[in-house]
Amino acid sequence: MPAIFLDRDGVINEEVHYLAKPEDMALIPGVAQAIARINGAGVPVVVVTNQSGVARGFLSEDQLHDLHVKMAQLLADEGASVQGIYYSPFHIDGVGNYQKESTCRKPGPGMIFAACEEFAIDRSESVLVGDKIADIRAGNAAGLKTVLVRTGHGATETRLPEAAEAGFIADDLAAAVDQLFASGVIAK
Repeated sequence: MPAIFLDRDGVINEEVHYLAKPEDMALIPGVAQAIARINGAGVPVVVVTNQSGVARGFLSEDQLHDLHVKMAQLLADEGASVQGIYYSPFHIDGVGNYQKESTCRKPGPGMIFAACEEFAIDRSESVLVGDKIADIRAGNAAGLKTVLVRTGHGATETRLPEAAEAGFIADDLAAAVDQLFASGVIAK
């Protein structure tokens, strides 16, 4: 079974430096409709997100959970849903138990591998959409097709030479989903 993997900050929701309050969670325009289209095709949507703000003490895992509840509610209000949310709270500059390197932290593919195991996902038929080169590298390391979007950090990351590592570049998630449907990567 294929899946669409999405980074969170800058792909699903507006980029906010160390987002910690649910009331600051705002979807990027067109995202809910794009995810609903994927849902309608019967393809699971899985979020894979680095959350070093936890490691750095800017928010707790409970606060992160509240953010994900808010995101899910905003999506549900528009008829969209995600089937899984994976996050890495680790960072080498973190504190306490969060101070470590982890293959789950992108560009490592650990979160993708965990989701593929849990949901029996066929990586060769799946796609990762991200706004950073680290997202693209995680997707490539896991054997996924990759899309770099110009939202969030993508406004600058798409200008880097490393942007060529992505399968293609799209203006935003809605444009990426249009292209994935048009090319047959997501079957109608």
